[in-house]
Amino acid sequence: MDNVRSVALGVWIAAGSRLEPVELGGISHFIEHLIFKGSDKFSASDIAHIFDDMGAEPNASTSKEHTLVNARLLDADLDKAFEVIAEMVARPAFADLDEEREVVLEEVAMYEDSPPELIHDDLCEVVFGEHPLGRPIIGHSETLKALDLDTVRGYHDAHYVNPGIVISAGGHVDHDHLCDLATRHFRPEPGAEVRRAVLSIPDTRHIARFTQKDTEQYHVCLGGPGPRRGDPDRYAVFVVDTILGGSWSSHLFQEVREKRGLAYSVYSYTSLYAEAGLTAVYFGSRLEAMEEAMRVILDVLRDLEADLKDSAIERAKNHLKGQLVLSMESPGSRMQQLGRAVLLEQPILTVDEVLERIDAVDRDAVIAAVRRYYDPEMWSTACIGPQPEPFRAVTQDFALEER
Repeated sequence: MDNVRSVALGVWIAAGSRLEPVELGGISHFIEHLIFKGSDKFSASDIAHIFDDMGAEPNASTSKEHTLVNARLLDADLDKAFEVIAEMVARPAFADLDEEREVVLEEVAMYEDSPPELIHDDLCEVVFGEHPLGRPIIGHSETLKALDLDTVRGYHDAHYVNPGIVISAGGHVDHDHLCDLATRHFRPEPGAEVRRAVLSIPDTRHIARFTQKDTEQYHVCLGGPGPRRGDPDRYAVFVVDTILGGSWSSHLFQEVREKRGLAYSVYSYTSLYAEAGLTAVYFGSRLEAMEEAMRVILDVLRDLEADLKDSAIERAKNHLKGQLVLSMESPGSRMQQLGRAVLLEQPILTVDEVLERIDAVDRDAVIAAVRRYYDPEMWSTACIGPQPEPFRAVTQDFALEER
């Protein structure tokens, strides 16, 4: 991208929560924290000062299927930033392990005190059950407390190695120079193999789970199995998601918030994984509005096919195309698109190729996606709130779970 002076650099690792044994739950997220505590060459203080001197923005994140360490920086600082991130990822010192464990435990506690975030993990557990996709990325206090240095180092040495690493960049960057940096800073690991997840299809469930907490709102998620990452009908699902709850003109935003004032936050979303996906809806409502909001959302889902208008389908497609083009003007979005595709073994599509796939979605494809993925009889639901009775009143046809 010759019109910018910055580079978005990403180092992607094939390590995420779904690859973890149950007894090591949260170890990938823990390692994400620990790599910022220093490497064999740079201390934690060195890392902080180097990036501050650049005016750069380093960050990291862990998902169910990968870990990403990334930074946005000036093009002139690429060589140094690459060296530091490579040292952090490939050769961490694992200094201050016990101290950083306490930081992560505080993060877990903060997360568990945040129902608008926690409810999405609850939904994954309910939808996917014992399947690895149902495990929380952040882990649990019990498993994190049991992780010692040898376990952490052994897990790192098995996963954070070449060829289990992908490097991507967007912005004012030369591809050949990036390859030279990769060769210089990531040495080959003889005999190393990328550890892929054992794939299995999760069972379809129809469960309602209630978790009692002293909250001002009821936080509710509904959802069910969605398309796989490589399914051709995923573009039709993106269109349905936009019509349902992915834009201001969506059915949920208009019916729940604008017309009835039942929620401030209401939206739908999709998550795609190797062998399955998730289609879901979230809303937060006070006691007096919760039951009605839930009934309206279930009615919208039941009537979704009948209420589909050609104008809404075209508007959703235009919305998706506009969002895609705007995002691709960002170096960070370019880096994300490239790195994720290569790591997860997906084809790298140009913007025009994606636009063509969105344009190719017709009414029949949208209706097929609604029938396959948006039947509320195949969805489950999770709720966090102060009293179970309002939730029970609108989930009588679900198998109930309480905890």
